[in-house]
Amino acid sequence: MNRLFLYSLIFLHTIVLLPGGRLFAQVEGIEKRYVRIGQLQSHFTAYGSERAWNNVYYEGMRWPADYSYTDNAVIKRAWITCKDFIDAKNTVWNYYGIPLIADLVDDGIFPMELYQTAKFEPPLVFVDGTDITAPYAEDIDAINPDQIPDRIVTNIVNTSMGLTMNRTIYAFSQQYHDSYFIKIFTFTNTGNTDYDAEIERTGPLNGVRIGWSFRYSVCYEGSFEIGGPQSYGKYSWCTKRGENYQEHFGESITEANPIVDWLRCGFQWAGQSDVNSFDNIGGPQRTGPGRLTAPQHAGVAIIHVDKSATDKTDDPNQPAVLGWHAGDTYPKIGSISPLLMPTLTYLYGMMSGIPYAGLGGTDRFDETYMQSHSSPYTVHNDGGGTNVWICYGPFDLQPGESVTIVEAEGVNGLDRAMCEKIGQRWRKAYADPNDKGPFELPNGTTTTDKDEYKNSWVYTGKDSIMMIFGRAKRNFDAGYNIPQPPLPPPLFDIKSGGDRISLSWSPSPSTTESGVSGYKIYRAVGRKDTTYTEIHDGPASVTNFDDLTAIRGFSYYYYLLAYNDGSNNTSGATNPTGPLYSGRFYTQTSEPAFLRRKAGDNLDAIRIVPNPFNIKAKDLQYTGEPDKIMFLNIPAYCTIRIYTERGDLIKTIEHTDGSGDEAWNSVTSSRQVIVSGIYIVHFEVTEDYRNPETGEILYKKGETTFRKLIVIR
Repeated sequence: MNRLFLYSLIFLHTIVLLPGGRLFAQVEGIEKRYVRIGQLQSHFTAYGSERAWNNVYYEGMRWPADYSYTDNAVIKRAWITCKDFIDAKNTVWNYYGIPLIADLVDDGIFPMELYQTAKFEPPLVFVDGTDITAPYAEDIDAINPDQIPDRIVTNIVNTSMGLTMNRTIYAFSQQYHDSYFIKIFTFTNTGNTDYDAEIERTGPLNGVRIGWSFRYSVCYEGSFEIGGPQSYGKYSWCTKRGENYQEHFGESITEANPIVDWLRCGFQWAGQSDVNSFDNIGGPQRTGPGRLTAPQHAGVAIIHVDKSATDKTDDPNQPAVLGWHAGDTYPKIGSISPLLMPTLTYLYGMMSGIPYAGLGGTDRFDETYMQSHSSPYTVHNDGGGTNVWICYGPFDLQPGESVTIVEAEGVNGLDRAMCEKIGQRWRKAYADPNDKGPFELPNGTTTTDKDEYKNSWVYTGKDSIMMIFGRAKRNFDAGYNIPQPPLPPPLFDIKSGGDRISLSWSPSPSTTESGVSGYKIYRAVGRKDTTYTEIHDGPASVTNFDDLTAIRGFSYYYYLLAYNDGSNNTSGATNPTGPLYSGRFYTQTSEPAFLRRKAGDNLDAIRIVPNPFNIKAKDLQYTGEPDKIMFLNIPAYCTIRIYTERGDLIKTIEHTDGSGDEAWNSVTSSRQVIVSGIYIVHFEVTEDYRNPETGEILYKKGETTFRKLIVIR
């Protein structure tokens, strides 16, 4: 089935038919959509906020997405509140509020839609015949070639307040804009307080306040070095910027000055654990090679806030609250009940800027407390750590009116190469107390203090995240019309061979455009989450490459980029100028390719392993593959036919990859597992084969031989 057609079929996941033939949509509250196209990858949940726990660890906001365990998300707590509220049952509430949590699905919150659209159909990537992109096919619900972002996630949630949230997430794969998501929130007084289309409330909403707090682990891998509680952000420091936004909000950010302190934002990084006797900033590997495992800075920037329902210009006095709050200290609401009115009063106060239990503030948390507290959690003794605290409002909304808030959420910091370089140098000095450097600091000066050296480099992440926040705002200000890279090739096919690994691809749809230069291939050895090296740079007219430098016994991972000459990226209005590359994650392989056994030199060399095949010895044969039988030293190109002892053909295998081995899982063509007995395996050469070095013909098309196979089950 065509994948585009399939996506269209699943675009709406649940359609409910109402009496009279009316239709409305709803989705399961725990349903998610994953965005996996850039350096920042994450998931988004139908109920309108995210708790990152997956029953094993906190997942989400992975950066850099090349590597395992670089998840930074923990939880986003979100609330909507109002005052002087009359609900659909005419109950009067001085204050009313709803947390966006899974426990309130079907009670106070009602997920209506969650779907993801793509600008183009995702490429197919095959490694030795396996479609490695197949597991991610359900990421996409539909294709919209007219959208500008690579991906758009749309999420609509009704609430018992009658305030409907439409959350739209934009994601880009362009290399300068792939470390953040732009999130557009539109809150509308629809009066719809449940799943159906009927309007239950027709009155205004007064004093609407919207708020949330973010906690980041920055990052999960770093918790292995800093201490387990950092996996949920216990030691995360918090800071803010943009106190003087009112003085600058009309200004533009330029490439000449891409980092500005006046952007409204808050972000976090991993701080010091109070139980560690060593300086753990950056999460250095003390007992390993030293690599820094927690360089990330993660947070949120406020890009635009409507002044009111009738004035859509940016309000420089919003958000009403921007600061920090103790992570697990907040008014807890498990269900909506008039008995909760005192709690809702506290919640409205918190949304108005009154720290709950006094554990919060609008100062720069780090600058206020780092000098007097070694660990951030000791400021408030909240074991859940510290959150970035953001609240908006108040807004008055008549029926049908709405307000829009635009944020950018992102992660950035030192790249993997710098983490290795800085961490290894720190580790060397950590092991030798007499090693006083000198150590070069980011500003070019030196120090004799290994910790100052390490930490100064980690803290360059503050500039890094401010830079991507600035790019997000430039993107928004440009109407999202950032220069576009070429589209990735629709098909990337990697085949392991006996003397080479062959890579081929279909042309990028962008090759008909001017400025498209060609393709680059990058390769990693041994594991997929490591450094990649460029091994090919070819013109747009060439769509294949043979990796002849692969070494037998090693696994290889690849990704393919289409690139242009930068002629469409010369203004510098939204990002640095120069060539642009298609997103690497569209074609990056997750399964290894490797040099297969060299084709046999003659038919007499063919072997079957194991033979006899005894199921009782499965643990001594091929680990994890108990039914696997290998044909070794076979011709480069041949047909393998397997017969029963009485001559019944049960399996035919076409061996076409040029290698000297082929695997069989002991299953017949009719999908039956073979039984005990004697089998005849017939090999027929299908192409002449020459010695790759001398050109001598080793065997010719049509030559045959056979072997016996004994099976004991």
